[in-house]
Amino acid sequence: MTVNPAPGVLQYPRIGKSPYFYASRRHGVGLYSVYNHTYHPRHYGDPVHEYWHLLNGVTLWDVGVERQVEITGPDAFEFTNMLVPRDLNKCRIGQCKYVFITAEDGGIINDPVLLRLGENHFWLSLADSDVLLWAKGLAHSMGMNVQIRVPDVAPVQIQGPRSGDVMVDLFGESIMDVPYYYAVDRTLDDMDVVVSRTGYTAELGYEIYLHDASKNGVRLWDRIWEAGRAHDMDVIGPCHIRRIEAGILSWGCDITYDTNPFEVGYGFEATWMVDLDQDADFLGKAALQRIKEEGVSRKLVGVEIDGPGVGSFNDGAMIDVFPVHDPHGLRIGEVTSACWSPRLERNIGYAMVPIAYQELDTELRIETQHGPQRATVVRKPFHDPSKDIPKAQQRRTVGA
Repeated sequence: MTVNPAPGVLQYPRIGKSPYFYASRRHGVGLYSVYNHTYHPRHYGDPVHEYWHLLNGVTLWDVGVERQVEITGPDAFEFTNMLVPRDLNKCRIGQCKYVFITAEDGGIINDPVLLRLGENHFWLSLADSDVLLWAKGLAHSMGMNVQIRVPDVAPVQIQGPRSGDVMVDLFGESIMDVPYYYAVDRTLDDMDVVVSRTGYTAELGYEIYLHDASKNGVRLWDRIWEAGRAHDMDVIGPCHIRRIEAGILSWGCDITYDTNPFEVGYGFEATWMVDLDQDADFLGKAALQRIKEEGVSRKLVGVEIDGPGVGSFNDGAMIDVFPVHDPHGLRIGEVTSACWSPRLERNIGYAMVPIAYQELDTELRIETQHGPQRATVVRKPFHDPSKDIPKAQQRRTVGA
């Protein structure tokens, strides 16, 4: 029996369309996946070319699949602060925070970027899992005075060292004053947008969240594309090579409902993601307190994998997790994300393994699509752990 190695994905009305769907497909989408019940362009033919263009130029992404859950009303702060383990008393109006949404057992329901747009006004810019019904159910059962909805808002990402040049052409020099992980309101022509200095790359980058997105999505896309052409802009999909290099997690791959924050490298090492000392009794606090006291039994570690290249992750080369074995052949875990890094010239990835195997330089055996390979536990992130690249790039652009 012959197996078709690359069956297509059916395009039909049942799956949602980003407000930028008909604009982005004009650039030759090479592969779609489905994310938040919506078609998501994963690449446009050559993920490695897209990687190098992201590192050296400027890129435009259709990420309208990042749906916003909006929380407003008199109890919005109290309710949102209960949803996440970070202390939102430390989040100013106009500031953004990377957060986990945790369940009562400490499992990670989603890892959105939170935007605080007002005293009682929040957006949760979602990863790929359902949060709307979770939040609405909690608010109803707790009797909170909040309104929760998915507004007609959709973001695009502009990422890369030359992204500031495009943003200045669109919004003027003042856009360069937006600090890392802050957001501002702007109007582009007569379109209302929120601009945040965030992204999925650890490069200099911005996200533009468009209001009335279903009406103006194609129009905004074309406006950005025209401004970007003078700066050699290219349209690409989310660059998983760069996000793995940067230690950025992917919900559904590296983190799920069954994964808690202490297992993935946040919590013990960087307590700002899980603030157990805050007054708020956030959902999952008791479970995470217990997990911290008892310790975890497994950990997501960085690995380098020998052998032929394993692909770019978003090219369809890694259709399932890679089994992880100890040197004696006992299966102990799995690789959740992996790619060939052209810059580092080696295979890198994340592996969930028992804590007995978390120490640096521990030898493993990992079964890739090319067969069993020798692997080693290494430190992550794999490149620029302190995020000096986006900070330095912004200073250089401002001074140009």
